[in-house]
Amino acid sequence: MDKKKAAAPLICHGHSRPVVDLFYSPITPDGYFLISASKDSNPMLRNGETGDWIGTFLGHKGAVWSSCLDKNALRAATASADFSAKLWDALSGNELHSFAHKHIVRACAFSEDTHLLLTGGMEKVLRVYDLNRADASPRELESTPSSIRTVAWLHSDQTILSSCTDLGGVRLWDVRTGKIVRTLETKSPVTSAEVSQDGRYITTADGASVKFWDANHFGVVKSYDMPCNIESASLEPKHGNKFVAGGEDMWVHVYDFHTGSQIGCNKGHHGPIHCVRFAPGGESYASGSEDGTIRIWQSNPEDHQEQDASVAKGPIGDAKDPTDEVANKVVDLQISQQGETNKSVGVKASETSEAKVVEKEK
Repeated sequence: MDKKKAAAPLICHGHSRPVVDLFYSPITPDGYFLISASKDSNPMLRNGETGDWIGTFLGHKGAVWSSCLDKNALRAATASADFSAKLWDALSGNELHSFAHKHIVRACAFSEDTHLLLTGGMEKVLRVYDLNRADASPRELESTPSSIRTVAWLHSDQTILSSCTDLGGVRLWDVRTGKIVRTLETKSPVTSAEVSQDGRYITTADGASVKFWDANHFGVVKSYDMPCNIESASLEPKHGNKFVAGGEDMWVHVYDFHTGSQIGCNKGHHGPIHCVRFAPGGESYASGSEDGTIRIWQSNPEDHQEQDASVAKGPIGDAKDPTDEVANKVVDLQISQQGETNKSVGVKASETSEAKVVEKEK
């Protein structure tokens, strides 16, 4: 990659331990948002475009392995090693409900209609919670053959996919019957499984391989060998012409979807990369690393000249970012440890958008 055309990333600080999961919301009237899960037990919400820190959800007592937002970015969900999954109000930061489990929860996902929450983890059980009746017992699907690593919905919430921590393959479940109907075979355990924005592809990372599956007929569309073990991969959502992958070599690789040729390589992380995700418009992608940082990279580096890396606004330090000129409404709110709201902090939002909560730096 031509050094003169390498775009510098936005660097998002704030986590004190490895970042293990990233999730972008769809584009909403207020923009789009990025939520991160970390072993520091404090999931964080950010502006998806600028990386600016919005708030920290406080309440988990163990590492948070997974986090997600519903399609309107109004609620967040998190899965933790403290044997719980939690539902949060993404505007106020309040904890709405805590779902108790009997072991570590590794993955969670909102259904497309936002009414259901799917969880999975070390118990080897997939649970589906009705968020309209959060106190009701969840529906439990047939036991999985091993502990669960990833979960996702597809086919308009008619199918669930899951992968296991120490077994290869992606298992597809019929939601109506609660049984496995198909397994997408892989040689190594699948550490990342992503359903494309248009619902056409399932992108998986297993060992040193990235595969793209037809989400309707379940055949392998593309399969590429990687230069190292890859933990996460993500397909560009707008054109589907490239994908990013990250893993143990600490680099974020960019590949042509059609040929598998490497077209870019982003360096800067100081530890293995645990997760990569494209923004919903495809203009950028984020990476989370063992080094505790999130980096947001531009998809079209030819549009940028070589420059120093910028630091997004966060609980530690300020950003070198010009977009603050649109932030002009201040709302006094704070996320507390118990999810209660105290008046003492400012949240900035545009005149036409609802304010997202910011916890004041203590």
